[in-house]
Amino acid sequence: MKALRKFLDKIKPGFSKGGMFSMFRSTFGAFETFLFVPNKVTHQGTHIHDAVDLKRTMSVVVIALLPSLIFGMWNVGRQYYTSIGEATDILKNLWFGFLKVMPIVIVSYVSGLTVEFIFAQIRKHEVNEGFLVTGMLIPLIMPVDIPLWIVAVSTIFAVIFGKEVFGGTGMNVFNPALLTRAFIFFAYPAQISGDTVWTYGLSQGSKVIDGFSGATPLANAASYTIDKIPDNFTLFLGNFPGSIGETSKLAILTGVAILLITGIANWRIMLSVILGGVCMTLIFNAFGANPYMRISPLTQILMGGFLFGAVFMATDPVTAAQTNTGQYIYGILIGMFAILIRVLNPAYPEGMMLSIILMNAFAPLIDHYVVRANIRRRLKRAAKVTVKS
Repeated sequence: MKALRKFLDKIKPGFSKGGMFSMFRSTFGAFETFLFVPNKVTHQGTHIHDAVDLKRTMSVVVIALLPSLIFGMWNVGRQYYTSIGEATDILKNLWFGFLKVMPIVIVSYVSGLTVEFIFAQIRKHEVNEGFLVTGMLIPLIMPVDIPLWIVAVSTIFAVIFGKEVFGGTGMNVFNPALLTRAFIFFAYPAQISGDTVWTYGLSQGSKVIDGFSGATPLANAASYTIDKIPDNFTLFLGNFPGSIGETSKLAILTGVAILLITGIANWRIMLSVILGGVCMTLIFNAFGANPYMRISPLTQILMGGFLFGAVFMATDPVTAAQTNTGQYIYGILIGMFAILIRVLNPAYPEGMMLSIILMNAFAPLIDHYVVRANIRRRLKRAAKVTVKS
């Protein structure tokens, strides 16, 4: 690494202002920052000395996503070999899943980072590390049979219109990864819905053994075939068809542990999303008008991408509410709307995506009224103190 550091220091003047390659200054800076901690120093005394910058924070989140990615690869292989009735093992499942999932990951990163680099060159600023997480989230919320060109087009759309038009990293209103999925849902609904897109080969008409449908637990719930929903233990482990990284709650909770230990996770939002989902499920349980309404809160939380969205999507520090009270309100509403959309919307079995995007739009408004309420409360307190004195 020392040799690489010396090499970068040697060629750095050429990329500095006035250098031969100054037009690529932001690209060089992004590459240097990716490899090393920026060697910037303050002119006066340092108040806080910490190497955990944006890059390190994003890297920890990516590490927290790895258990879901690895299990997703295994599950892709497992579901495929189960569908054709072929005997398999762990390594065989992993290798098959690796070959099918990694192209989606690569296309996600290449298409998104290309847009980031282009806008950095146009605006003449450094490339931010925000897409490190987004580029990993996008493949994890996709079905394995998604065409790669759709991944590229939707990622480019989300980065441009969901992020760069607002000013780039830290300025976006909506979660770019969810905008990618929303774009596919509205533009190419057949590629992200139905029973054939969640298991590799089914959408291409591959022959499967009798009794294998490829339906997700949410699809079974929406069709009132409750008896076909796996038991809660299977839902927790994640051995069933679904989006690549959303099925295993064990893998997701492993990521939660990493985020909590490092202090990066926002537990208020996670907890309130789950509480909101449980409350809305109990309300539906009280009515019990159809089999879906009678599903238990635990099963609702374990099905689909509810827990994945609560942990990795709703907690996005840019698009979520910023005040403590606002985060509770924001999270509870996400959980309630997610279950509400699931149960009452026959066109779309999963409600987490639409719920989070909706609350992304209302997060600034929630914070605004929370701050106003705090100001009014303090003014009343100050007025009472003045009167007493």
